[in-house]
Amino acid sequence: MEREVGPILEKINRKEATVLTSQEVCDIIDAGDDVGFGDVDVVTAATRAIMSGTYAVLSFPVKTGEKFTRASAVTINGVDSHVGPCPNERLGILDLMVFGTAHSHDRENYGGGHLFRDIVEGNPVDVDVVTDEGKKYSDTVSIEDMPYARLFATRHAFKNYSAFVNFSPSTVSTIFHATTFAPDATEATLSGCGQINPVKNDPQLHGIGVGSRILLNGAEGFILGSGTRSSPEKPNLIATADMHSMEADYMGGFATSAGPECIVSWAVAVPVVDDSVFDAIRQTDGEIPLPVMDADRRVKVAITSYADAWKDVDIEVAFNPGKCRGCDVCEPMKKCPMESIYFNGDKVVLNRHTCFNCGLCSTLCSDVFRADLGSLKFDYEGKNMDVPIVVRQSDRKRALIMAEKLRDSIKDGTFILNGMVERISP
Repeated sequence: MEREVGPILEKINRKEATVLTSQEVCDIIDAGDDVGFGDVDVVTAATRAIMSGTYAVLSFPVKTGEKFTRASAVTINGVDSHVGPCPNERLGILDLMVFGTAHSHDRENYGGGHLFRDIVEGNPVDVDVVTDEGKKYSDTVSIEDMPYARLFATRHAFKNYSAFVNFSPSTVSTIFHATTFAPDATEATLSGCGQINPVKNDPQLHGIGVGSRILLNGAEGFILGSGTRSSPEKPNLIATADMHSMEADYMGGFATSAGPECIVSWAVAVPVVDDSVFDAIRQTDGEIPLPVMDADRRVKVAITSYADAWKDVDIEVAFNPGKCRGCDVCEPMKKCPMESIYFNGDKVVLNRHTCFNCGLCSTLCSDVFRADLGSLKFDYEGKNMDVPIVVRQSDRKRALIMAEKLRDSIKDGTFILNGMVERISP
């Protein structure tokens, strides 16, 4: 079955459309009820995860006290910012590209993702400039001083990603773990929000495409096309949005044992235009393949499903500060990849605004922090493996909230769903 997007948009304008989150559709399926092609017009899906393929383009003036020909090197809060392409000769204006995975020279575990959140929060950031003449200048700016600040995705929103296990006999430093990866397949990490992931709900990209309006870190933006390393088996997308309209709680930096990474959030409305979309939205976690990768060799060694990661687990970490024993070294605080755990006097505090619900704290101190993260169950070299998940690099809790907000915004008319300009070949 097929239908054009135009009539769906007209139904939305008349407030007659059925708009559901992808989670709501899957809940109906799990309850044993049927969902027909005509029962839903639009599905809202979302993901919040580490997305390395991220960069920002910033343009703003700097106060130097004297004219300089052009900048040759710039850092913002110690993070390298690539100058160009416009030289802005003798104008005192910087055009910069900042990578989300860039690492600060001055602050440990601070990188581009942290910087982007600081900018969106309106925090002042320190800009250091080296000119072609070799002179050095410093200034402090905020987003109010930046006429142009846009975030770009080069490889985001994979249909689904992977789980990782270290099968080697030695620890491994990797971007896929908040600490060094323990050896001998004793722990697992994972990425991907499973059944609520946007491209999972439209894997052939029949409902969304070039020009489709989305929410990127809470700001209205647009899909530009397919991303780098995109393939029919694992499609992903590129997009852009204005940082001035973004919400800081949807973004940030995440410390890994290989350095800081960048967190980005997507919320996408998928019109149910044909059977490919209809079949995809009805697919629940237990039907979605989850590849298990060896973190050391970076090869696929097994396959399970996203039910191992997201079915009957805790998507939010429970916090019981009264059970804190006041250890000399607080391992959760020391190793939290978001620096969301700290002490106010002798009282432990969890900052829910920055918490990613990765769950690492619950594996380090199960008295104060509690979360069932699930485990990966698969066969490997003739053995039945059951490897506990210790870190999640996707935040399904916040993704569900974003999908619900997008659903409500479509219904009340504050988010205007549009048709694509051009199809994308996955």
